[in-house]
Amino acid sequence: MITVKNLTKRYGPHPAVDDVSFRCEPGTVTGFLGPNGAGKSTTMRMLCGLTRPSSGTATVAGRPYRELPNPGREVGVLLDASAQHVGRSGRETLTLAARTMGVDADRVPAVLDRVGLNPVAAKRRVGAYSLGMRQRLGLALALLGEPRVLVLDEPANGLDPEGIFWMRGLLRDFADRGGTVLLSSHLLREVEAVADRLVVIGGGRVVAQGGKDELLAGAGTLVRARDPHALRLTLDRAGLDATANADGGCVVRAESDAVGQAAADAGLVLTELRPAGGGGLEQLFLTLTAGASTKEAVQ
Repeated sequence: MITVKNLTKRYGPHPAVDDVSFRCEPGTVTGFLGPNGAGKSTTMRMLCGLTRPSSGTATVAGRPYRELPNPGREVGVLLDASAQHVGRSGRETLTLAARTMGVDADRVPAVLDRVGLNPVAAKRRVGAYSLGMRQRLGLALALLGEPRVLVLDEPANGLDPEGIFWMRGLLRDFADRGGTVLLSSHLLREVEAVADRLVVIGGGRVVAQGGKDELLAGAGTLVRARDPHALRLTLDRAGLDATANADGGCVVRAESDAVGQAAADAGLVLTELRPAGGGGLEQLFLTLTAGASTKEAVQ
C-alpha cells in the first residue's frame, strides 16, 4: 500500500509538487503519468526518502520510507538505472545488496535469471552493460528483497520491444500476486496495457486519477467542423473546455449533447461528433495535461 497525502515540495516560491494526494492499493498497477517537469520524479523521490517534502506525507505500508527498519524488504525502488557502481559485476552488485538487506545470497542467481541476465552477463562489469541491461539489473535489485511494493521510474527506458513485453508480464504477475506497483513511464501504450489505475499530474498537481477504464470512458467528446476557427470561438463562448488536435479537431471535456447544442445554436456545420475515448490513453493524456503544459511554459 502506498499513500500520498497533500504532498508538496517548493523550491523557493515555485512549487514542484503542489498538494498531491493518491493511493496505490495491493493487487494493482498504478500508472503515474505527466509531461516532463510535471513533478513525477520529485514525488517519487519524496516517497522513497530521497527528497524531503515541504509539507504533506508519503508512506509505504503506513510508514515513511525513512522509518522502515529494512526498506529493501518492504519496497523495491528503481529511480535511476545508471546509479550503479560501474566497476562491479552484476552478480557482485546483487550479492552486496543481499548482505545489506539480510537476504540469503543463494537467491541472487534466481533473481538474475528472473530479469533475463544470464551467467555470462552476470559476470560482466556494470560499466560494460547497455542501458537495457542496467534496467534489468535495477529491477533485480528492486525484486531482491521480495518486497510487496515496487516504485519504478521509467523502467522500460532502453529496453527493446521484446524486453518491454517481458517487463509488462513481470509487473502484471507481481500485482496479480498481491503486490503494489507505482509505475512512471512515457510509454503510454505500455502503461495502458498493464495499469489498473492512473494518476495524471501536470504542473505539479494531480489533474485526474481513478480506474483506467473509468478515465478512458470519460475522456470527453471529439468534435470537428467545416470552420475550425469558428468552432473554437463557439466552444469558448459556451464555456466548454476544449483542446485542439494537430489535425484540426477538438477534444472537449463535456458530453456530446452539450457540444452539439452549442454548435447548433451557433449555426455551425459539424463533420464529426463522437466520444473521444477511442483515442485511448494517449489522447486522454494530451487532453488532461494540455493546460498544465502551457502554464509550465509561461512560468
